[in-house]
Amino acid sequence: MTNKIKISQLRALVAVAEHENFSTAALHLEISQSAVSHAIAALEEDLGVVLLARGRHGAHPTPVGKRIIAHAQHVLQLLDTMAKEANLEKGLDGGQVQIACFRSVATHILPAVIAQFRSDFPKIAVTITEHYDYINVEQALREGHADLGFTYLPASDEFETWELLRDDYIVLLPPTASTTTQKLNWKQLAAYPLIVPSTNTCSIRIRNHLRFSDCPLNIAYEVREDSTIVSMVVQGLGAAILPRLAAEPVPLGLQAFTLPIPLERIIGVAVLADALQSPAVFAFLDVLMKSKQFVLTAV
Repeated sequence: MTNKIKISQLRALVAVAEHENFSTAALHLEISQSAVSHAIAALEEDLGVVLLARGRHGAHPTPVGKRIIAHAQHVLQLLDTMAKEANLEKGLDGGQVQIACFRSVATHILPAVIAQFRSDFPKIAVTITEHYDYINVEQALREGHADLGFTYLPASDEFETWELLRDDYIVLLPPTASTTTQKLNWKQLAAYPLIVPSTNTCSIRIRNHLRFSDCPLNIAYEVREDSTIVSMVVQGLGAAILPRLAAEPVPLGLQAFTLPIPLERIIGVAVLADALQSPAVFAFLDVLMKSKQFVLTAV
């Protein structure tokens, strides 16, 4: 019987006992109320006793429930102690992780990942340095100014990399645009002065891609800041081409299209392949990759 008991059931039981309410406990555990109810019902079925008395005024432990809750709290405390001992052995009770990235990653990806990392490893400091181009990120890794960095894939063999997401380039048309089709063609794009990022990587990539156009295109502005590019489109100064992640959030009134021939950038995280990484760096990478699905949903 006891080998059926799950840690998640004990956490749900203790949370309901502390908050005396299923919905409040669910909010605390960041799961649904039905998941909490199911966990406790399954635990009561396995143990063969009623642990909580449910009523209009909340949920309260039964006499046997009080005794079992005390044991559950002890088990959870022991698990926390085990985790702390393991972290001490792995060197995770302190230290820091230095991250190099470009702005769109810092804005849309890192905050949620760092919040989870800080929750798991509160004593590890995290520092972020923003760069205008992935080339500068890779240089920061080479020079030891960063432990890990976000870059474009594929990268050179000097880095060990993991793919995080694929980000397509989009066209933003101004509010005055009369385009009603769902797909943009080169002729429609040629009707606008083009605004593109001025960073070497994006500028070269976009210019090379525009050679596929079957009509002349006019790049009128090259601008460094993504937010400035978007603001210029809002003011009707032209159409912008930039990565979707860099354009978010797209202001109300602007129309977003994929390029007539799609173009994407592959964003990954990298460390120096021959460098000795600290346990804190591997812990951050583990949290990042576990958060990958959330990252993809959030952006």
